[in-house]
Amino acid sequence: MIKQVQNNIKEVCPTIYFKLIPTVMKKTLRNAILPVAMVLAFALSMVSCSSDSSEDLAPETNTAALNQSYDYSSSELELVDLINEHRVSLGLNPLETINYISVKSEEHDEYMIENNVLNHDLFEQRSQDIIQALGAVKVNENVAYNFITPSSALHAWLKSPGHKANIEGDFTHFGISIRENADGKKYYTNIFIKK
Repeated sequence: MIKQVQNNIKEVCPTIYFKLIPTVMKKTLRNAILPVAMVLAFALSMVSCSSDSSEDLAPETNTAALNQSYDYSSSELELVDLINEHRVSLGLNPLETINYISVKSEEHDEYMIENNVLNHDLFEQRSQDIIQALGAVKVNENVAYNFITPSSALHAWLKSPGHKANIEGDFTHFGISIRENADGKKYYTNIFIKK
C-alpha cells in the first residue's frame, strides 16, 4: 500500500514527493514516519497540484441546469408577463425565467397536489439545490391555491406583504409552475432568485 501511495504522489506532484522522501533514511525512522508522511504528502498534493477543482466542474453543472427544458403553459407565460409588467411599472428590472427553477416549482406543485396541502414544505432543500445548481445568492418562494386565473393569483399575492415583497424584491430570475389537481383546482409555485 505504501508503494502505491508513493507512486500516486510521484504521478500527481513529483516535487512534493522528492521533497518529502529523502534518498537516505534510517530504516527504523523510515518505517515509523514514512506511512504518516506519505498520507500527508498525498493529501497536500491533492490541494496544491490537482487540476480538478470545484471551479472546473461548476460550469458543467450550471450549464446542465441552465439547459433544463420546461414547457410553459399559456397560463404560466401570462403570469410571467404579469409579474414583469408589475415590476417594470415600479421601475424595477424584469425577471428572466430559468427553466430549472420552473422545474423545481413544478416539483413543489406536484408535492402539494399529492399531499393535498398548500405550504412551503422542503423549501430549504429546494433553495439549497437552486443555490448549488445556479449559483444563486438569494432564493424566495410564493405559493397559491385555487385561483382560476394568473391575474387573480397575482392580485392576491400583491395584497399580502410577504408575497408582494418577493414579487417586488431584489431578484434577477424566477421560475413559475401552475398545476391542477384531479378536481381542477390550481396550485401555483413561483420561486425567485438573485444571481
